[in-house]
Amino acid sequence: MGALVISAPFMAGGALVLFLSVSFLIDGVGHLAAALRQPERRERLLALLGGLADLAAAALLLATRRISATWLVTVAAALRVFGSAWSMAVSPVHRVADASKTIVDDLGIGDRPEAAELRDRIAAEENSRAPSDRRATVGFIATLFAIHIARMAPDGTLLGLVAPGVALLGDMLLAILFAVVIVIPVFLSFRKSTRWLERWVWQWYLPVGRHERDWRHHVARAWLANRLRIAVRLRQARYSIPSALMRSLAMGLPVAAIVAASVPVWGMSWFFDTENWASGIWNSWAEARTDKWREAMVHTVTPDAAASPSPFAVVPPGLSGDFAFIVIGDTGEGDASQHALRDQLLAVADHDDVRFLVISSDVVYPNGSMNDYEAKFWLPFKGVKKPVYAIPGNHDWYDALEAFLATFLEADAARATMQARARADLKLTSTTSSRIDGLISEAARLRLEYEVPTGFQRGPFFELQADRFALVAIDTGIVKRLDPAERAWLDSALERARGKFTMAILGHPFYAGGYDQTGDHEDFAALKQLLIGHGVSVVMAGDTHDLEYYFDPPPPGRPGVHYFVNGGGGADMSFGTALDWPPHAATREWAYYPDHAAVAAKIEARTPWWKRPAWWWTRDAGAWPFSAEWLSAVFDYNVAPFFQSFFEVRVEPSEGRVRLLPYGVHGRLRWKDLAQSPGVRPAGVGDHDPVEWLVPMR
Repeated sequence: MGALVISAPFMAGGALVLFLSVSFLIDGVGHLAAALRQPERRERLLALLGGLADLAAAALLLATRRISATWLVTVAAALRVFGSAWSMAVSPVHRVADASKTIVDDLGIGDRPEAAELRDRIAAEENSRAPSDRRATVGFIATLFAIHIARMAPDGTLLGLVAPGVALLGDMLLAILFAVVIVIPVFLSFRKSTRWLERWVWQWYLPVGRHERDWRHHVARAWLANRLRIAVRLRQARYSIPSALMRSLAMGLPVAAIVAASVPVWGMSWFFDTENWASGIWNSWAEARTDKWREAMVHTVTPDAAASPSPFAVVPPGLSGDFAFIVIGDTGEGDASQHALRDQLLAVADHDDVRFLVISSDVVYPNGSMNDYEAKFWLPFKGVKKPVYAIPGNHDWYDALEAFLATFLEADAARATMQARARADLKLTSTTSSRIDGLISEAARLRLEYEVPTGFQRGPFFELQADRFALVAIDTGIVKRLDPAERAWLDSALERARGKFTMAILGHPFYAGGYDQTGDHEDFAALKQLLIGHGVSVVMAGDTHDLEYYFDPPPPGRPGVHYFVNGGGGADMSFGTALDWPPHAATREWAYYPDHAAVAAKIEARTPWWKRPAWWWTRDAGAWPFSAEWLSAVFDYNVAPFFQSFFEVRVEPSEGRVRLLPYGVHGRLRWKDLAQSPGVRPAGVGDHDPVEWLVPMR
């Protein structure tokens, strides 16, 4: 079947559908025949259900044979996998009595009446307690689901319940892993190493004629009964998938419940907080649709602003002469790591010459939901009185960008773009007119309550044109790509910026972790060359959660490009850069913050004993065969010291320069805080001097 499915494109569609239908028909007849032979009612019913399902699948395939063969083969393969899983789940297995008998026989005492009596008692107890065990497991599952629904506050639609459902499945997976990886191996190891003792105790306990039962016999009986009970459960699970799953859940769900209850206390965690695991599903869903959605949004907004030479321009006040603005990326976790930077952000935003603020990626984690905006955007930015603009990161796209559009776009543009996205999905979506109105109203309410100025854009990207300075903020979506409509806007924006000092802000960096990120992304590499070709002097991006700098001295007569990673605005830090910096970086000059010593010191101080093996694995082996970056999330401790950062960009035409000033949680960063290559630091500048990059305006 697998070979046929793989080779489906090369076979005649009709013949393949016919073959699949016949295969289900044959299986169905086989299951019905098996049902007639089964002596017990339960097995007969299960076989009958399997046979009817196979016959229904055959009829469905024949009835819909004129639909796309690709879709039919996909559905047939899914049904076949489900059928195989069903067969495995309902196959005859060891019952409790069978399992207990084989274990006693393995010990060589099956013919002893005392052993048989203990065996039968345990089998009876296990049978009687099975319903209550199932009820307890189901109760745990229902309680965890209720907790996730209460915390995640879904919108009530079936699609909205997907995220709590994924979180629940994550809890169940953690429970099974805890049982299979920790509890069961520990028990089996202990049982094997003490088997000799168990045999010795049985030999002492069972001699014929020993009828006295003092306290030693009671202790021995209890110990032997406990070992026999656990062995029976494991033997039964060994021969039954449903039994194995139920037993693993029973052992592991209490631990999963403790994790689910305590994770919010630790702060946001990608590894242990199963409520964030749905992001993987949304990523797969959104990455295939982002370009189509964005293109539809652009086309629906552009005619409304056709009179403007640049419908996606923003015009904050006070851009004549010298001015400054803030760029901060990857902000929205809403925990201590974001709030640790808040006082510095507000202090800089309050400078008289700061005109606006740009968020360069991932406004809200984990899924860009409006439910998270109050705690993770509005509250942390309360006190910012200058206009706030943003480009989305991949996490913002996970809810089809709806909350982002409602928050940062003009109301009419937000409504039009959300409607265009729904039309692009043929209205197969939960986004109705009433939902759109609700999102826009909620954003307006929060804007009024927190007094943070937003709602000035007409799309998920924008440009700003001053007399001698231009800023283009580019949405690179999820897969580091522009759709044709955004590319057309960017071409025209760069033409409007010709002759000016131009800075670009992107959702993804061209360099990160010491490596060139364009190597296996043709579209992303083309974007880089486009910006270089138009004389862009500074490229700044989020996505990677730290501060990094890259520069290659250009050939004579050509300007160089300064590349910055600016993703340390509040999310968990990308410690992989500091822990596994390559021997030869992608550019001649580089710098990054935090450095290896600071990161290693924090991890050494904060890592508990049970995480130490993961730290040694990362420190000494680079987390091979994975990466230090991938495993570094395990060491995301939401306690001081914090290494978050952002940039103040000072545009000074009067001095013919642009200055880029990085800030940390204690103010301006110092050169001693950064790991750096020779030549990055200007001559005569000391370790304790503040970091500053100065780029001449041409």
